[in-house]
Amino acid sequence: MQIKIQRWLVLLIVVGGLVLGGCSNPEADSLDPNDSATTATTSTPATETSSPQVNNLPTLEGKATVVMTVKGSPIKIEVNGDEAPITAGNFVDLVQRGVYDGLVFHRVVREPQPFVVQGGDPQGKDPNFPVERLGTGSFNDPATSTARYVPLEIKPQGAEKPVYSQTLDKAGVTAAPVLRHTRGAVAMARSSMPDSASSQFYISLAELPFLDGSYAVFGEVVEGMDVVDKIQQGDRIEKAEVTQGLENLKK
Repeated sequence: MQIKIQRWLVLLIVVGGLVLGGCSNPEADSLDPNDSATTATTSTPATETSSPQVNNLPTLEGKATVVMTVKGSPIKIEVNGDEAPITAGNFVDLVQRGVYDGLVFHRVVREPQPFVVQGGDPQGKDPNFPVERLGTGSFNDPATSTARYVPLEIKPQGAEKPVYSQTLDKAGVTAAPVLRHTRGAVAMARSSMPDSASSQFYISLAELPFLDGSYAVFGEVVEGMDVVDKIQQGDRIEKAEVTQGLENLKK
C-alpha cells in the first residue's frame, strides 16, 4: 500500500508540472515534470471559434503512416485522422514539409519511472542551439509568416466529433478519450494554454492514464518501440517521411 501511495504522489507531481509555469508562450514545454519554461509571443493560438485560422489548417481524412529514423533505425507511427483530423493533419503536413528532419529529442524522462520522450522544437535545427534551452519553439508557417497553432482536439468515446479547445473535464465530459495514453501513444505537447500545440510532440514510454483527456493523442508507434526506448536527450530525427496515406492529407 505504501508503495502505491508513493507512486501516485510521484504521478501527481508530474501532472502538476504539466500545467505549472509561465503561460505567456503558447508552445509546449509542458511535459517537463519539473518546469514549463516558456517565452513570450504575440501570436494568437487557434481556437474553435477562430474559424478562418482553423479552417485553413491541414486535416487528415483517414490514416497515414510516418516513419522516423533515429540512429539509423526506423520508428513506424500510425497517424489517426479519423479521431483527431486537425492534430493528425498538422503532424503529417509538418513531416511532409521536412520540418522534423534533423530535429532533437530535447526531453527524455525515464526516472523515477518511464514517462515520455519529447521532440519537435524547430529551434533544434540549429546544431549550435543548446539542447537544454529547447522546448519553447513553434513552427512558423511560411504562408502566413506567423506561428501555426492547433486547437486542443480530443474525441470522447461515443461522441461523433472531438471536443475542441477544452480538456474533457473542463468540458464536463466523463467519457474516456478514444485515443488514450497507452505505451507508444504519440501526442502533442503544449503549454498550459489549451490551444498552444504547434510542432512539438511526445511518445509515451508507459501507460499514462492521468494524461487522458488533457492532451491530444493523434497516433501510436506500431513498430520500433525498442528504438524509442533507447532514445537519449540530444538524439536527432535523421529523417521523417510519410510512407502511406499522404492522399488523405487535405490542405
